[in-house]
Amino acid sequence: MTFVLALALGAALCLPIAAHAQALAEDQAGSHEAAAPAPITVSGAATIASDYRFRGVSQSDRQMAVQGGITVAHGSGLYVGAWASNLAGWGTFGGANMELDLIGGYKAKLADNATLDIGLTWYMYPGGADKTDFAEPYVKLSGTAGAAMLTAGAAYASKQQAIGRWYRTGADAAAGVYTDAGAKDDNLYLWGDGALALAGTPLTAKAHIGHSWGQDGLGPNATAVAPTGSYWDWSLGADATWRNLTLGLSYVDTDLSDRSSAYLRPSFSKGQDGTGSIAGGTVLASLTAAF
Repeated sequence: MTFVLALALGAALCLPIAAHAQALAEDQAGSHEAAAPAPITVSGAATIASDYRFRGVSQSDRQMAVQGGITVAHGSGLYVGAWASNLAGWGTFGGANMELDLIGGYKAKLADNATLDIGLTWYMYPGGADKTDFAEPYVKLSGTAGAAMLTAGAAYASKQQAIGRWYRTGADAAAGVYTDAGAKDDNLYLWGDGALALAGTPLTAKAHIGHSWGQDGLGPNATAVAPTGSYWDWSLGADATWRNLTLGLSYVDTDLSDRSSAYLRPSFSKGQDGTGSIAGGTVLASLTAAF
């Protein structure tokens, strides 16, 4: 997987070199044509959030999270990037107690108001427990209609140990008794996002809904991408933007009730002590600085 990301980065770096060499040749020949814009763009953002929710489930034990990412994109549509966040509680894998996502993909403009995005995310947990990293390809279709933007997406992780059902219950995990060590499973996540800029204001209303299908149990580090095997997550909120700063406020929830997820405890709980939901409704606040 590292080879794939390296290949994408290499392509993104080589293309502008060729373009630059051509521009020099034209200058030397006395060309008076305007120089082409740089084909590579670098963008990023840093965020502080009241909680890190991944598909509706807290990965920071319902505590604050500091997050950041950077993307290098080429005019051809190729891009590579990285994103990271601190972890705690259910989301902890040891080591640096952080999640590091390596991302590579390609965006194709289908029409003036429609874009297809195909890529892959490699979820890493530096220095953490073994067999917890996994790869997840995705595809997204985005379109605009006036001030509204709609996105439909699908992410499918093929069978891997990181998302296999090693423990059937949280009690097995707490006792350190593997139900099926080395098990592999896959995971499918479908989602839809909507955003509507409110005319004459700095506000953008947002909505999200997603559904996960995966292992019905716990993985090698007593976590799961799809707790209970199948569940919904959703959110409603709004962003307020000023210059490069965005203040976000949203309500996030899932249909993972205490009763439906009881067999995953104590792992699937605040502090991993068997009490306190990490998938219940909450108000999530965030402040993001983009560059």
